[in-house]
Amino acid sequence: MGLGGCIILIAVGAILTFATDWDMQGVNLDMVGIILMIVGLIGVTTFSSIARRRRVMVPPASTTVVEEEHHHHRGGYSDGYGV
Repeated sequence: MGLGGCIILIAVGAILTFATDWDMQGVNLDMVGIILMIVGLIGVTTFSSIARRRRVMVPPASTTVVEEEHHHHRGGYSDGYGV
């Protein structure tokens, strides 16, 4: 579950707890809303700690390219271009 799913759980839980007055037999919607908000908060904290850990553990990408130049000298002769 991503960050968006956790925020949706918190929003649905808050709506069930604070904005509705439905009465269902055998189901306490206030308690269901509180449970959804708690699960959403746990998800947000878990997601943020995993994201922080990923940022810290990834080393900076730096590649160094070393090019070597090879000079071939022919003994006594030049190639005609002044080299």
